[in-house]
Amino acid sequence: MDLLAQAQIKGVQSEFVDALGKLRVTDPVALKSILDALPEKRVYRFVSGPVVVRALGHPRTELAATGAPPLQWKIAGNGNVIAQGETREPVIAWPAGLPLGYHRLTLTDAEGVTEEVPMIVAPERAFGGDFDRGWLLAVQLYGVRSERNWGIGDFTDLADLVRLAKQLGADGVGLNPLHVLFDDHPADCSPYSPNSRLFLNPLYIDVEAIPEFSADLVPDAAATAARLREGDRVPYADMAALKWLALRAAFNSFVRSASGVRRNQFDAFRADRAPLLSRFACFEVLRHRFTGPWWEWPPEWRQPDETKCARLRNGPDKREVEFVEFVQWTADSQLHAAKELAGQLGMRVGLYLDVAVGVQSNGFDAWNEQTAISRHLAVGAPPDVLNTVGQDWGLAGFNAGGLEAQSFVPFADMLAASMRHAGAIRIDHVLGLKRLYLVPRGFKPDNGAYVQMPFEALLGAVARESAAHKCIVIGEDLGTVPEGFRETMQDFGIWSYLVMMFERDDAGHFRNIDYYRPNALVTLNTHDLCTYAGWRSFSDLKMKLSLGLDPGEDDKARWHALGMLDEILRQNGINANDLYSVLAFLSRTPSRLLAVSLEDLLGVIDQPNIPGTIDEHPNWRQRLPVTLDKIASKVDLTALRAATRERSLLGGS
Repeated sequence: MDLLAQAQIKGVQSEFVDALGKLRVTDPVALKSILDALPEKRVYRFVSGPVVVRALGHPRTELAATGAPPLQWKIAGNGNVIAQGETREPVIAWPAGLPLGYHRLTLTDAEGVTEEVPMIVAPERAFGGDFDRGWLLAVQLYGVRSERNWGIGDFTDLADLVRLAKQLGADGVGLNPLHVLFDDHPADCSPYSPNSRLFLNPLYIDVEAIPEFSADLVPDAAATAARLREGDRVPYADMAALKWLALRAAFNSFVRSASGVRRNQFDAFRADRAPLLSRFACFEVLRHRFTGPWWEWPPEWRQPDETKCARLRNGPDKREVEFVEFVQWTADSQLHAAKELAGQLGMRVGLYLDVAVGVQSNGFDAWNEQTAISRHLAVGAPPDVLNTVGQDWGLAGFNAGGLEAQSFVPFADMLAASMRHAGAIRIDHVLGLKRLYLVPRGFKPDNGAYVQMPFEALLGAVARESAAHKCIVIGEDLGTVPEGFRETMQDFGIWSYLVMMFERDDAGHFRNIDYYRPNALVTLNTHDLCTYAGWRSFSDLKMKLSLGLDPGEDDKARWHALGMLDEILRQNGINANDLYSVLAFLSRTPSRLLAVSLEDLLGVIDQPNIPGTIDEHPNWRQRLPVTLDKIASKVDLTALRAATRERSLLGGS
């Protein structure tokens, strides 16, 4: 079979027109690398693809042309037959009351030909929230200063942020991804490059809040922590060294003296998160034992194996495995406490968490899901106006064939891991649910190709997990959006992500209030864009030029943009152009959630991250300029409450 025929079967689009209007044709060698890295994708005989049933009334599924009736069908889940029947029509009318979830559908024709198809039974729409309009305080948790943390914002700081947000009238706190990173490479601190999206970053743990920890276990901790709190940058290496030492001491104390209640709670958590937690713990033990990525480990450990992992858990490494589990239990418990606090305070969202678009190829998720995650391919973006050579984000993502073979459970597990603590999540690069731009390792980013994903099935999984966890889902739908994408996404109840800085017409005019969609989160900027103070002062342009980067506009264009901002504000009776004036404009939009950056409220100039840089800019390291207890006094509370009055928990007070 030639390359183009293989590409068609696997949904690889090797020719496309990029954002610059140029026809892109993937190099045959690069295309072969992409095809070789993707697992086989089933071509179904009786149906067109994975079956998605949206459980409202009596949904129907049309058969493919080759699926001539009569046809026997049987739905199985968790080893049990859920429903079965026969159709003599070119459609299957499903019975009402099918249980929501991920099943396998078996179809058999009159000649005895049988095929098995993944099937998702989903609610009609994702959870939509039970409020009209609200707003969120958006924070980079690592950058939070306090008088008591150990050099990085932690989950106790998060609880205090929840209280602050309540004081300001917000419905919750929005955070950077909290995914676990690599503990032995603390300098690799991007929250968007995780080891795993299934587990939490232990560096956010407040060690002093662990019941078994006491100051005498790490005698120099207080003095060291005080030193680590100094400066404008998070000292990741020194902070991580201290925190891991203290976590180890707390665990040893737990092993020696934990009460029956604490031990029972720990065991319950392990059982609840099994088998993924125990497998992750084994991976972490193995990762510290062997050098190099997992595909260079001894052959017996290059694939996850339950029997071998069981021996590891019950052998000499038992305590090391338990330590990893203990750390995850601690992180989970502290994050859950912040979620519960938000609920007790009456917040209608609580925590709004970010989900990264992919994972490190040498991390746990890629090891654990070697069929569903393609480690040889990196997610990225084709050339556009701002990135004329394309982008390679260095992250591995899911693939269609591997997900279909497992009835989309790995994707559902990834969503559930964040939703368990959140009232809302944001799916980074949600366009990847329809198609991913993949770059084979060793090739430049302009030599990738689009790979189609099972869009409807993934949306069904999102809707199912959203309803199960009562969690709003916001899709980061920026960039070149395929025709009909947003309409389909909205039909499944997934909200859009609207950034005011991008919402302008071809002449540079900012879109007016009635342009913004109701089921959306609206924000002034993102972590990858300049702050409002930086934008008004032209500091972002100067910074990028100093780094040898194309800022995308010159001073003249920026002056024009500032004028356009004044114009749209005046059209809405807002005569000033300070931050609170912009927030007043955004608050009037029909979009149901507004995210307000804490950096903007504090007048911070430098943005958290400058795409295209690594060490040239202190990405993901910057601290807020004041400690947590001083923030309320540095914010113009009267102006903020006036700006957000229409959507504030304070009810206009």
